[in-house]
Amino acid sequence: MATLAHTASRAVTGTGTGTPAPPRSVRHLGPNWYAAVMGTAIVAGAGAALPFTANGARLAYQAVWALSALMLLALLAARGVHWVRHGDQVRRHLLDPAVAPFHGCTAMALLAVGGGTLAVGREVIGAPAALAADAVLWSLGTLVGLTAAAAIPYLMVTRHRIDAGSASPVWLLPLVAPMVSAALGPALVPHLPAGPWRQTLLYACYALFGMSLLATLLVLPLVLSRLLHHGPLPLALTPTLFLVLGPLGQSTTAVTNLAHVAPGVVDASLAPAMGAFAVLYGVPVMGFALLWLALATAMVVRAVRNGMGFTLTWWGFTFPLGTCVTGAAGLARQTGLGAFDGLAVALYALLVTAVAVAFTRTALGLARGHLPAPPRPVTP
Repeated sequence: MATLAHTASRAVTGTGTGTPAPPRSVRHLGPNWYAAVMGTAIVAGAGAALPFTANGARLAYQAVWALSALMLLALLAARGVHWVRHGDQVRRHLLDPAVAPFHGCTAMALLAVGGGTLAVGREVIGAPAALAADAVLWSLGTLVGLTAAAAIPYLMVTRHRIDAGSASPVWLLPLVAPMVSAALGPALVPHLPAGPWRQTLLYACYALFGMSLLATLLVLPLVLSRLLHHGPLPLALTPTLFLVLGPLGQSTTAVTNLAHVAPGVVDASLAPAMGAFAVLYGVPVMGFALLWLALATAMVVRAVRNGMGFTLTWWGFTFPLGTCVTGAAGLARQTGLGAFDGLAVALYALLVTAVAVAFTRTALGLARGHLPAPPRPVTP
């Protein structure tokens, strides 16, 4: 199956004299650009979960959150123009099996910025405004995420033509969006009236956790089978292997966050069970996440040695790593073990490095007029 990758690894010239081409229009601005917002926002959200309380660290998180919020607003505006002026491209993106799954990034960008607003933005804009913003973004992101989780698989079955053995980690993007809602929804629970309102949101988050987890369990074997039977992914798509970390780290984050707010919300006999489930589920899943991280890293090293250049798929390194940071931090809170704090800090260092590299390369691509660029075919 031919897939598409947006590239900025080579200079694009418009005159044949080596002069960079002028910036491209929003015609080629696809939903994959929301991955940059997700990857930036998770730096603030994951940082807030770490055991760092110094004022300098909080200021850094707030600065990154503000940047992600500005990026989201700018991208929403640009995508709005794209939808109005380039309806043909909108339809093309939905009907292209290589691009359609990226619509899940829209929901996750809304959710990530909303979660960061409540976690660190409240110190900038005030608690009431932060709560209102997060409630709106969580509700909108959840609605968009549920729509994508149902609509994209429907299109894959009824409209897309997918060759055997072409499963991709990108398929996980619309399916993991409800898991992000499940992980960030618990932060809103204490702000609801006590009683049924809090219980409803708590159990709704468990339902979101379940639907995303079971859907992910259906797709992951297809991805592994594709790798075992057809070999490594094309160089430009190798970073998407890190997307597998997303549902692993985010599901661990979800169960630990839900267990944290459960006391006083559910029956006294249920809260300890939820806490036990968080540990019994989260520890093995985090172990598998570390195994996959080692495998994916080895594949990326191989791809770099074979000449892998920069593409927007490099943002795939960021948000999934961030979910592992929050998952490890949640396990540290549930178990009291400093080892999980140490793991969270180590993963956060990798996250910051990955975001710095992806952000710099993307900014250079935009400044030089190489982005946004039309996607080019990548054939396994």
